[in-house]
Amino acid sequence: MCGEEMIDSIIDTAVMVSDGRRAMKWYKEKLGMQVKQEGGHWITARPRGSKSALHLCEGKLEMGNTGIGLGTKDLDATFKRLKARGVKFTVEPRDDGWGLYAMFKDLDGNLFWLLPR
Repeated sequence: MCGEEMIDSIIDTAVMVSDGRRAMKWYKEKLGMQVKQEGGHWITARPRGSKSALHLCEGKLEMGNTGIGLGTKDLDATFKRLKARGVKFTVEPRDDGWGLYAMFKDLDGNLFWLLPR
């Protein structure tokens, strides 16, 4: 069971910003990052060639939410395996109009996003 691949990547990490558009411009112009997604609240920037991104999250991160998105090839199958192992999910797989995701917490109550790659 230890060698099973379920979570295989860190997709993104939220970085709280006061102004998403201004932050996007700064990360692009000052750090040379590529803006990969830009739509309302969802702005991501990543170094060229990187598979991981920063989610430039305008607003305030909820207490306990790490802002870390973990990737998996098959969200539903991974959800079922993790749940069977006793992982506590706060959000079961769903799509709120911007994409499929689930959320779970670790032993200390830290929340992680589970996203399809």
